Amino acid sequence: MCSHDAGCLVRPAATARQGPPHPDRRTIPEMTSKPQRRRGAGVLGLISADHFFSHFYYLVLPPLFPLLTEVYGVGYTELGFGLMAMSLGNTLTAAPVGVLVDRVGARAPLIGGLALAGLCYILIPLFPTFGALVVFMTLIGVANSVFHPANYVILDAIVPNAKVGRAFSVHSFGGYLGTAAAPATVIFLEAHSNWQTALILSGAAGMIMAGVLLAFAHHLPDIQRDWGRRGEESATRRPGAMQVMFSAPVLLGLMFFAVLAFAEIGISDFGVSSIHLVYAVPLTSATIALSAFLFAAPVGVLLGGWLADAYRRHDIVAALCMTVFAVCLAASALLNPTWSVLIVLFAVAGLASGLVAPSRDLMIRSVTPPGDMGKVFGFVSAGFNLGGLLAPPFFGYLLDHSDPRIVFIFAAVFGAIAALVALATGRTGARTKVAPAAG
Repeated sequence: MCSHDAGCLVRPAATARQGPPHPDRRTIPEMTSKPQRRRGAGVLGLISADHFFSHFYYLVLPPLFPLLTEVYGVGYTELGFGLMAMSLGNTLTAAPVGVLVDRVGARAPLIGGLALAGLCYILIPLFPTFGALVVFMTLIGVANSVFHPANYVILDAIVPNAKVGRAFSVHSFGGYLGTAAAPATVIFLEAHSNWQTALILSGAAGMIMAGVLLAFAHHLPDIQRDWGRRGEESATRRPGAMQVMFSAPVLLGLMFFAVLAFAEIGISDFGVSSIHLVYAVPLTSATIALSAFLFAAPVGVLLGGWLADAYRRHDIVAALCMTVFAVCLAASALLNPTWSVLIVLFAVAGLASGLVAPSRDLMIRSVTPPGDMGKVFGFVSAGFNLGGLLAPPFFGYLLDHSDPRIVFIFAAVFGAIAALVALATGRTGARTKVAPAAG
């Protein structure tokens, strides 16, 4: 039994049963008392709040691009390279940071990453050169690579298996709120002051949140140390980091995240332009259609948590959600729907993209060996950033050189591919888990 001071919660021993354990089972303790459940809810709130800033910080600069072109004397292409630097910094460091989280625990990297991202946004206005901007954006990407591995390690430690889907959905919902809040917040701050103040206040908010995490750090479980108490025999049997990350189910998880990013970026980043060209409507009307997609997604995230807890074949749930996503977008491109039907199709597609999030995360969790949550989620999350690097120029080229409906078609194709990869991930992960038991 481990100490509560170490951040560990006592769970009752699982009853013996025949056959291999359920892939979602963990032997770390479950919360059994009301104080423990309240503590778990508090930790979930903290983790969801820092996830808010993870997404918020990706969209602080883009709303200010019209001003920043004059500030730095560059065009949108150069500012786009700044965003690419952020994605590249995240992509290159996500897996190493995940390994770090598994080795030293999640607390220090999480707090340090959030503080670094906030500090960089404070410093950007103080060094108004384009070279400094690229450096700071790269550092923000590196800082952002901490959130997914650290958050999922902490959630896996404090959430009982019966409620893990709902907990993961609340965590994802925090991120979606950050995405939605960033543009409006930054534009409001700039309109009532200036762009420098908008960035400084955005950065200061993150540093304050880092301070809150530091103040409550003793409530965040240091899960790696807990796994380290399992003894020399279990330690010698654990595979190495490279063996875990390059195992078949984890590589398929990386592919799933990358293809999913392609499918969603095609709509979220290029949906307004495509709708504007296909339907010859003003940008304001096109934005309304895309908003149906964007605002339905957070609703889907919360509903998806209950679905993930009720139905444990997360690969099948993820595949079905992505199939619905693909069908809606294909219908938008091929059936020439009326305007009202188009909005409904986009709303259903957004709902499906949100529903997939908890099952997506639990699918990866189910193929992750105990003690390797950080490195695996850090590694597969790099797939999102890989999609963020490659998808924009791909869809931009399609929009420049093809019928704009092709954007919807390719987004649907990537959604269908994601469904197939989800099924392959589940099957491969099941075979990997059954093989040792059979041996």
